[in-house]
Amino acid sequence: MTTTAFDDHERSRWAGRAAAYDGSFALLCAHPAPALLDAAHVDAGTRMLDVGTGSGTVAGLACARGASVVAVDAEPSMVDLARSRLPSADEVSLAALPHLPFDSGQFDAAVANFVINHVGDPAAAITELRRVVRPGGRIAVTIWPHPPPEAQSLWGEVFDAAGVDRPTSMPRVDAERDFPRTPEGFAGLLDAPGLADVRCETITWAHRTDPEAWWSGPANGISGPGLLMETQPPAVIARIRAAYDELTAAYRGADGLLALPTAALLASASVP
Repeated sequence: MTTTAFDDHERSRWAGRAAAYDGSFALLCAHPAPALLDAAHVDAGTRMLDVGTGSGTVAGLACARGASVVAVDAEPSMVDLARSRLPSADEVSLAALPHLPFDSGQFDAAVANFVINHVGDPAAAITELRRVVRPGGRIAVTIWPHPPPEAQSLWGEVFDAAGVDRPTSMPRVDAERDFPRTPEGFAGLLDAPGLADVRCETITWAHRTDPEAWWSGPANGISGPGLLMETQPPAVIARIRAAYDELTAAYRGADGLLALPTAALLASASVP
């Protein structure tokens, strides 16, 4: 399997982190799941592929709708977690974009919830999703937009307040393979391989979460903030935590939970 340096980086970042993800950012990523399934026209009897299933949230909702579900993920610990939660799925196995071990046209729908953010060749990933879906079937995918919404950009404010030096460069998708993380750019990514009825919408919501859960993701190495935090000495981590507590106080309600404004892009299309 041919992968990019970004793919290799992502594999290493997520290795063994299913439990950390499940206890932190999984709830955030779950919010667009019903809209994602609606955009893919997933209903009773739909043969659906969930790529990058993570903890199995989207696949579980599809199973509850009566769909016939195959779920895959690139990370073995995610596969183990999803398999334990998806007893009614047809299959839960290890596989990664842009090379899926399925025959062409095998599914009525394919979905990928916040997966395109984590692949080194987004266009190849969309082309592969198109390959495994039959003519007339549907594809639906989500990503985080750029500039990042408030919930995600808050981490940058925390690091700035704590005086944390940023690396001069972070692992990124190669410029020639990247696309604008905007509604127009995301729609263009789906339009390029000849998909039909391409649509992209912005979903906005306030993510309600326990402050300890929101902290625990980066504290356990999840996402870009996690990459930065795991290189810091204890004294700097203490400064980051103090800044975190101060800056998140404005988002904390009477129940003690945070309400963090955020957004996602949901793009969908039909296979001609």
